[in-house]
Amino acid sequence: MENEVVIMQLIANGGDAKSHAMKSIALAQKGQFAEADEALATAATCVSQAHHGQTALIQGEARGEKHEVSLLMVHAQDHLMNAITILDLAKEFVKLYKKMEGLT
Repeated sequence: MENEVVIMQLIANGGDAKSHAMKSIALAQKGQFAEADEALATAATCVSQAHHGQTALIQGEARGEKHEVSLLMVHAQDHLMNAITILDLAKEFVKLYKKMEGLT
């Protein structure tokens, strides 16, 4: 797969993961916990898909394939890392809202 395709997949999946994670917080705030859990699961799937692309790039480099480090690549990595951080925080927010409702 071309590097540009992988990079665009990192950006798209990272952005989708962030959106679903933020949606999970909003849903939990409204007490819609089943939907919040679904949004968290979708966010985790998006992160996993992005991580597969990232792993492919890393494995290629380990095999000696040279990759140009472009601004777009840096942007993609930034999207993925932010998505992972926001997903981790969203999980904690959903747990907190559940605790406030006496569900945990």
